[in-house]
Amino acid sequence: MKTTTILQYLIVAVGCVISSVAINLFFVPHHLLNGGVSGIAMIFYFLLNFPIGLQVFLMNVPLLFAAYKFIGKEFTIATIYGTILFSVSIDATQFLVPLNPIDDPILAAIAGGLLNGIGCGLVFRVNGCAGGTDIVAVIVKKYFSLNVGAVGFSVNFVIMLVAAALFGFKLAILTLIAMYIGAFVTDQVVEGFNKKKTIFIVSYKSDEIAKTILQEVGRGATLLHGEGAYTRQEKQVIFVVVSLIQISKIKYLVHRADPHAFMIVSDVTEVLGRGFTLPELRIPEQPPA
Repeated sequence: MKTTTILQYLIVAVGCVISSVAINLFFVPHHLLNGGVSGIAMIFYFLLNFPIGLQVFLMNVPLLFAAYKFIGKEFTIATIYGTILFSVSIDATQFLVPLNPIDDPILAAIAGGLLNGIGCGLVFRVNGCAGGTDIVAVIVKKYFSLNVGAVGFSVNFVIMLVAAALFGFKLAILTLIAMYIGAFVTDQVVEGFNKKKTIFIVSYKSDEIAKTILQEVGRGATLLHGEGAYTRQEKQVIFVVVSLIQISKIKYLVHRADPHAFMIVSDVTEVLGRGFTLPELRIPEQPPA
């Protein structure tokens, strides 16, 4: 087995353990719910005291069969690994429940959401999967072209309604807070905190500006051909992708070269290729939708 693959499976394991700790250390003591299948399992745990991890595994069995049939063998193998790890980790860390380090349920929701988001983010960072609604989302997206987030939101919305009916409106709201924080942190971990920005620069001194960016910032640029809609004059538009810490320097350099230059700065979700983050190695690669 390649070293990169071993590292990826190790990261999935760490992520599953972190999420399990969040559930038992912060969610369970305050009757807060997690999203997805684990959230459903937690409802039955609070009502009937059935082990959460065992429930998660049993609920995932039919989903794993569906994954094998509709998605593929490689994805199913990776999902089985993540599902077993997550299920075992939840029950193995159940000893943390009595500790209850935070008495305030609001702070527990925040801390649990933060920790759970880190765990989920690590799993998704290497394209891992711990089963549950992620399987349903992938199948639905593949065959019906629906948004993956919409599937997860629908399931979590039902969990919220059940939480409100069984445990009260207050705990339902706290569960929503934990879910929101978890989703936000997950995105940050997956995308990375070193976000990039796209800059479009319109100037009659584009050659000079592009050369300056290359020499003083060390970042390549692309020249796009444009034409003024009113003046009909041809001009070149500079297209460059930079990190957050490079934006201020580029603004200074552009203003120094051409105080009248027109700049557009926008967010970038992901940048792949030479000079930036290389594509993530996947375990395993999911078939295209």
